[in-house]
Amino acid sequence: MSQARKSHSLSRAEARRIWLRAQRLDAPAPFGEGAQATAAAVEHLGYVQIDTINVIERSHHHILWTRIPEYQRADLRQAQSIDKTVFEYWTHALSYVPTGDMRFFIPAMKRHQRDGHKWLSSVKPADLRKVLRLIRRNGALTIRDIDDDVLVDKEHLWASRKPSKRALQLAFYTGVLTISERNGMLKTYELMTRHFGWDKPPNSASAREATAYLLDRALRAQGVVSLDSICHLDAPSKPSVRRLIEARMRRKELVQVALEGAGKQEHWARAETLESPGEPSELVHILSPFDPLIIQRKRTHLFFGYEHRFEAYVPKEKRVFGYFALPVLAGDDMVAALDLKTDRRGRKLLLQKWNWVGNGAQRGACKDLKRRIEEALHRFERFQLAE
Repeated sequence: MSQARKSHSLSRAEARRIWLRAQRLDAPAPFGEGAQATAAAVEHLGYVQIDTINVIERSHHHILWTRIPEYQRADLRQAQSIDKTVFEYWTHALSYVPTGDMRFFIPAMKRHQRDGHKWLSSVKPADLRKVLRLIRRNGALTIRDIDDDVLVDKEHLWASRKPSKRALQLAFYTGVLTISERNGMLKTYELMTRHFGWDKPPNSASAREATAYLLDRALRAQGVVSLDSICHLDAPSKPSVRRLIEARMRRKELVQVALEGAGKQEHWARAETLESPGEPSELVHILSPFDPLIIQRKRTHLFFGYEHRFEAYVPKEKRVFGYFALPVLAGDDMVAALDLKTDRRGRKLLLQKWNWVGNGAQRGACKDLKRRIEEALHRFERFQLAE
């Protein structure tokens, strides 16, 4: 892209406030409450990542609670299983996605129908026919409902030894099945068409529409975007997204941003996004390491000067922050990383390690900041232990 093109200079502090506003982390209850708030949050963010680790509440519930203070786990079940306003599919990871965005995922489903799935190449046609026959005949089921499998060797650490589970996963990726309910990490599989009451799935988005979807989703949820942030773990989409950005720049729909500290990395935003970055809030958020504000580590480091370390798979003697450290956002600064664990039997939240970071380390003796974080911890504990 031409460097002669005029760009809008943006400080890191301004960029942080724009991103926080886009993430709805600058207001106390931006989506309201209940299942409708849950659906609205997923729609605005574009995706909410699912993860299996549960030393504290799993990431999808945590991310939603961060933006919906009155959030209850039943709200997500209502949205997924009853209202059917969200569904599960792969974005950069397994995530909750707005059902209204289904058509943008149909191309991936068709590709898996045509080419298979690289993680599930060992699925035998007979196993696939078996699970689909069971579901068509008996209705939705979980892997626990299939008890006649002959176990096989695992292909990798996360694989299942049950051939039927792999078959269910393949049918999920191809869009024949959807996850109609989730209890913990136990998934209930149902025919996609039967779950949603469709004769057939929505029409597939065109390649041009899918590219616009990626860009618009990022602009909505990130405010200031780069190719890396738009196409997180999706490098093949970068050329088409870049062409669309160029076209919107020519139409003056986007502004090029010279972001402090970004070097040669290009950024863009809508002009109205840049008009008023806003003021720092006084809110304190204990964030999931899978929160959209944290999951793109390089972007988080650029905007906040904070380099998060996810150490669950790091040998204990090499950990700095702890097994499952959670970043703490105070206003528009990352000030601490807390290694927490929920003792569900003892009905308490365990603080295993407190690390001051960034400005928090500079003012670690600030009683007011520590008090605000402790208040946030009490709220977090109540959320952890709520039924």
